[in-house]
Amino acid sequence: MNTHDAGPAGGAPAASPEYRIAHLQDRLASGELGELGVRVEIRGGAVLVTGTVPSARCREEVLGTVREELTGLEVHCDIVVSETASPDHAEELS
Repeated sequence: MNTHDAGPAGGAPAASPEYRIAHLQDRLASGELGELGVRVEIRGGAVLVTGTVPSARCREEVLGTVREELTGLEVHCDIVVSETASPDHAEELS
């Protein structure tokens, strides 16, 4: 059985960074972002979030979820956008 210490005045349980990271990974895997290769790990005293996403919108969604889940922790994000959209103009060759 898991027990948690009482958290701030809001009454939310205080969870360990490892628990919060596991919850974040579950959220990322179960949502529409589940197919993305985003990794979350502890490095030293900070959390490192890495991966590649298909669009800037996806990157913002991931970052928003990370901010929600890991508020108060030192987080470094290295999420790359690999836009695979067709170019909006023809390439001119010389």
